[in-house]
Amino acid sequence: MKPKNYFNLIRQGRLPGQLIIQLTDRCNATCPQCGMNIHEHFPRHSLTPDAVKRMIDAAAEQGIDAVSFTGGEPFMALDDLVPLMDYAGSAGITYIRTGTNGFLFRAPEKPGFADRVHRLAEKLAATPLRNFWISIDSADPATHERMRGFEGVIRGIERALPIFQAYGLYPSANLGINRNLEGPRAIPFLKPSGPDGKGVSPAIFRERLHSGFDRFFRFIANLGFSIANVCYPMSIDSDKDGDDLNAVYGATATSSIVSFSKREKAHLFDVLAKSVVENRSRLRIFTPLCSLHALHRQFQSGHRGYACRGGLDYFFVDAARGHTYPCGYRGEEDLGPFWNCSDVPAVNAGDCYACEWECFRDPSELGGPLRDLRHHPLGLMRQWKADAPFYRKWLKDLRYYRDCDFFDGRRPARPTRLKRYAKAHLMDN
Repeated sequence: MKPKNYFNLIRQGRLPGQLIIQLTDRCNATCPQCGMNIHEHFPRHSLTPDAVKRMIDAAAEQGIDAVSFTGGEPFMALDDLVPLMDYAGSAGITYIRTGTNGFLFRAPEKPGFADRVHRLAEKLAATPLRNFWISIDSADPATHERMRGFEGVIRGIERALPIFQAYGLYPSANLGINRNLEGPRAIPFLKPSGPDGKGVSPAIFRERLHSGFDRFFRFIANLGFSIANVCYPMSIDSDKDGDDLNAVYGATATSSIVSFSKREKAHLFDVLAKSVVENRSRLRIFTPLCSLHALHRQFQSGHRGYACRGGLDYFFVDAARGHTYPCGYRGEEDLGPFWNCSDVPAVNAGDCYACEWECFRDPSELGGPLRDLRHHPLGLMRQWKADAPFYRKWLKDLRYYRDCDFFDGRRPARPTRLKRYAKAHLMDN
């Protein structure tokens, strides 16, 4: 494979592509915030290695630069996952990612735990895997373990992290925003979003969110993580949000744990941005400020930022049929097998704001100004004048990403670089 030329992609009006492959929808966790948990009764599926290899070949041919293997729980298919990551690397895919619910880190007190983690770390380190995440739902270990159904897993993760780091692997902590993020004291509803119109004032709602985010970032840093990412809440029935969606990716739920109203989301994205700024000197936090700014404005005033590139540069493949969709939440737009859909743009692709799936929304916001710089420079100048805070945050994101080595999960954090951001929140507007 020839090295990819990102400038050529931008000149063509594209962004570096990514393909999310749902390797399996099997799962062994009890997460109430996910429709694929072990208690959900539906036919389970896993993609065959041959089918996935064909997808990878097509992705490489189309210039896709990132492939993520997700689930369900991908590590339940570890014997298939490892050779598929090798195959993706040999095909020329640069960014290979996957993640786990952490079930392999249960029972750290039992004999053989360290040896088992060493074998896993050695196996993963031998592949071209660039990033892998471990899901953490709460800053309170007991709450997280109750939600996942994995007793003692936090102690296991804490013991496992130094082993992975010894093999040159730096896992990311992945927070799926939920009302239990702080622990037993759940994030309250914003009045009048709660049942029977009950709830708290915006000031109390924001204070509790801020406390939860700050406690979470400190918690995972103390566990030994050096990279973090935040998954935005994906309930598609809150405030009748997402009535135009038909999720094909089962990582959604109707539980109040992940249900946030539009008014709550406006506050949530604003508070999260402040917490990210305050913790950037502690962790490499992927979540971009420009995207949080755009989402905050979208829910606060209806002002829309850059549209999602799902169906244009980013695609999702489901485990049930092995078919392609513009994202995991636009199930009505079946594009068929990935190797057949390179010239079939999704309906409404490039003009979609229907969900907040960070996997696609964040890179769309980050890449938007680069596309405009090439194709609509005068329009970019007008937009910059109209929404200068967005573009200032965008420039800060680019500098921060550079100082984080673009979140390379094969490289340790550089504390001296991160210290530059210790007082950034005092100067941030």
